[in-house]
Amino acid sequence: MDLYYLPLVSACRSVLMVAKALNLDLNKKLLNTLNKEQLNPDFIKINPQHTIPTLVDNGFVIWESRAVAVYLIEQYAKDDSLYPKDPRKQAVINQRLYFDMGSMYPSLANYYYKVFITGQYGREEEFRKVQEAFDFLNTFLEGQEFVAGDQYTVADIAILASVSTFDALEFDLSKYPNVARWYANAKKITPGWEENWAGAQDVKKVVDEKRNAAN
Repeated sequence: MDLYYLPLVSACRSVLMVAKALNLDLNKKLLNTLNKEQLNPDFIKINPQHTIPTLVDNGFVIWESRAVAVYLIEQYAKDDSLYPKDPRKQAVINQRLYFDMGSMYPSLANYYYKVFITGQYGREEEFRKVQEAFDFLNTFLEGQEFVAGDQYTVADIAILASVSTFDALEFDLSKYPNVARWYANAKKITPGWEENWAGAQDVKKVVDEKRNAAN
């Protein structure tokens, strides 16, 4: 299986961690979107939206990280623990995945990734969206060990990729005790954590370079 990816991208790192949890050997193809490599005509033939991560599995092509992660689990997992068949459990997992896509990641991009355009972080109201996302996640984790209930699932892996990026960018997680507790545990039990953290540190390095260049 080929995976077109960039370590800086949290969505790519979530797929890498899922693959690691499944003991899958991916042929990793680095695609540097910072250099517009995704606009290469050969890649556009594979994925007309030219986004990463993109998985090619024996001619089958799928992108959008959460869709890729669920595909890998349903196609290759030895059991359904990471994505249970029970419709209600699955619904909660899906809600958390959509929360990651629709709330957590946009808050990250709209505040921290403004640096790629302006050399500075975003405005105060955009930082409040970050805080709001963590308030929600803290509430989700009240009285439970994992983000989607009483068992570790793909939702934990996806949100771990996002939260670790915030952590690398020095967002203060200590203000959200349930998140901090969950994060400390998720780091220990998630296969591929070290590679994920290295990618998050790469994000920090690039962001710092952009900020320093603007000052």
